Formats: sequence, C-alpha cells, structure tokens
Amino acid sequence: MLDQLDATNGDLLLIIEAKFLSYYTRYADDILVIYDSTLTTPDSIQRYLSTILNNIHLHPTHENNLSVSFLDLTITRKPSHLDTGIHCKPTTTDTTINFLSNHPPEHSLAAYQFLISRMFTLPIHKEKRREEWQNILHIAHRNNFPRHLITNLKHRIQKKLTQPTPPTTSKHNTKWTTFTYTSPQIRKITNLSKQTNIKVAFKCNSANAQLLKPTNNTTPHTPTIEVVSTH
Repeated sequence: MLDQLDATNGDLLLIIEAKFLSYYTRYADDILVIYDSTLTTPDSIQRYLSTILNNIHLHPTHENNLSVSFLDLTITRKPSHLDTGIHCKPTTTDTTINFLSNHPPEHSLAAYQFLISRMFTLPIHKEKRREEWQNILHIAHRNNFPRHLITNLKHRIQKKLTQPTPPTTSKHNTKWTTFTYTSPQIRKITNLSKQTNIKVAFKCNSANAQLLKPTNNTTPHTPTIEVVSTH
C-alpha cells in the first residue's frame, strides 16, 4: 500500500517540484523527508500525505536536537554537512548468546557478524566507527567472548568486504542434514561431510526443556494445529 507514496506518485511529484520537499525516500514502511522550513511545516506535510492515502496513519518522528533517526542511522545536522552514526533503538540490549553456553560458533557469533558487518557497511564517520567497535567489544566482554575471537572475526569480515568476490560455480544436488550440537566433539563427525555435497546445519536442545519434560506421560497424544495470522 505504501508503494503509492513513492516519489513517482503524481501528487508527491508536485510538491517535490515545487521545492517544498528537498528530499524524499522510502524503505519499506520508513520514510525520510527533508523539507524547506520557510515554505512548509511537518504538520502540513503529514496532512497532505494523509490525503493521498486516507486509510493509513503516519506517525512522524521530528528532528530533535538537530538529529533524526532513519533505519539504522542517526542523521545529525551540522553547519556545513550531515553527520551520520549508528542508531540504537530503546529496546537494544547488550545480551547475546553467551560464549560459555553450549552453542556452535555459527550461532553464538551470528550477532557479532551482523554488528561488525553493519559497522563497516553503513556510511558513518571514522570516529563513529571507532565508537561502535568499542561498543561491540563491550557487548562481547559482557557475554564472556575472548577479545581475540571478536577481533579475528572483524579482520575476516573486513577482508571479505575489501576483496573482490570470486565467481561462484553453481553446485547441483546439494543436500542438507541436521545435527544436534551436544559438544565440540560433534565436529569429528560433521567434518566427514566436507568432501561431499552434503551441507551441515546445527540445532541445539534446550536443557531446561529436557529437565522439565515429564518422564512418565500416560496422557494420550493429541495432535494440535497452530494457526498464525500474518495480518
């Protein structure tokens, strides 16, 4: 539905061409608008957009202390330029899968893979990137990760981003199998598949669920159906 609010919309083109809006972009349900304050106001823009689609409700976030957030970015207005940094939502937490927990590295390092990749790919200043790196190290320390492990991951990601991607050859008939990750010793089994076309995915058992599971359940099993609504 928000596709009707793209910049190709005839009504939007009129106010963009009239210079009321200096910039307009949309990603999914997030819209960023830069306007000329001498020609219009945020309330006027909101009222006008609501007339284009009157069955949706727009909830604008106005500039505060010269800053506004858009997606993962905090955009701050400077006298001569716009400064960008990483935006942390109020629900952001410094808790990840703990290094001491019984999870495969592919699971426990996934959060840091995302944070480090975001740090390198977002258009932020070097100083902001250094601040984000210290924040990532703080999160890793809180979750008992050795510093060298996160640093090595950073170097691998940086190397991957700076080097050209080699051409990939299509592989047919690739099959996947799942193993329950009980300990690092499981690698002795899964490593046998490296020379084959079988890929390995790990899953984890919930220790609490296993401990709380009734040992003698005489109740007959009744199948259940879960219905999930996407609307």
